[in-house]
Amino acid sequence: MTNQKNNKAINIVLWVAQGLLAVMFIMAGMMKASQPIAALAESLPWVTSTPIGLVRFIGISEFLGGIGLLLPSVFRIKPLLTVWAALGLALVMVLAAGFHASRDEYSNIGMNIVLIGVALFIAWGRSKKAIILAKS
Repeated sequence: MTNQKNNKAINIVLWVAQGLLAVMFIMAGMMKASQPIAALAESLPWVTSTPIGLVRFIGISEFLGGIGLLLPSVFRIKPLLTVWAALGLALVMVLAAGFHASRDEYSNIGMNIVLIGVALFIAWGRSKKAIILAKS
């Protein structure tokens, strides 16, 4: 009985983590993919010294990763893609932390580390602890 309660609890925590991380990445991705650079520069000063194509690519990657955290699991169509989306977003955040370190923007790295942790928790949970099975 205790194991069943633990699995239910971890499943709920994973859904909450997936939802929050997805919303965050979808919003951040849409912003980077669609807003003019001048508007982005108000909240993200690094975009002025980064090629616009790279900023848009990061935005599209974050947007698609956020979608990938939810849709495969919600619809139970290839739910393993949720694990891959989480791993991809963790990689994006590792690269972001390296980028910020190269620019001496160390205050931004803390959030990257938190997001890496949440993404890796989702990848672990959905691949080992609370696996979502595909529709048959």
